[in-house]
Amino acid sequence: MSVDEGVIYSADATDNLVRQIFGRAKFIQWLEIELVGFGPGWCEARMVVTDKMHQQHGIVHAGVLMTLSDHCCGGAAATTVPAGKDVITVEDKVTFLRPAVGSELLCRGTVLRTGKNLIFSEAETTNPGNGGADRILVAKMSSTLAVIPRRTPTV
Repeated sequence: MSVDEGVIYSADATDNLVRQIFGRAKFIQWLEIELVGFGPGWCEARMVVTDKMHQQHGIVHAGVLMTLSDHCCGGAAATTVPAGKDVITVEDKVTFLRPAVGSELLCRGTVLRTGKNLIFSEAETTNPGNGGADRILVAKMSSTLAVIPRRTPTV
């Protein structure tokens, strides 16, 4: 991960930004996506799967997987921006590797490169196998995010 020289990075500001990304997004709250942890260049979240998240074939809907992955990529990217900045998704590409079944999903977003204006990240979404002992990769996302000025939320 690269960072700009001379830019001030605040651990407290980053911590607050990542928590706000998860805490203020109403759709994320509605899906009950839970922030598990984060650190420099990474972010993890989990969610419990309910029947309402299934598509017509009884597997987790692609939109649910994409939302979880997108938010983890954003959380990871947010850990790399300077104070006073935020991130927003510009482009996502997701590959569905196998059907997502089971009672929960875990996602880890990782930053590949942070530039002045764009951040490139990826996420892997898994669900438990063998009672949770092994995790099965169900989707992989690559994401491009723009670095934007941080705004005070209006809601």
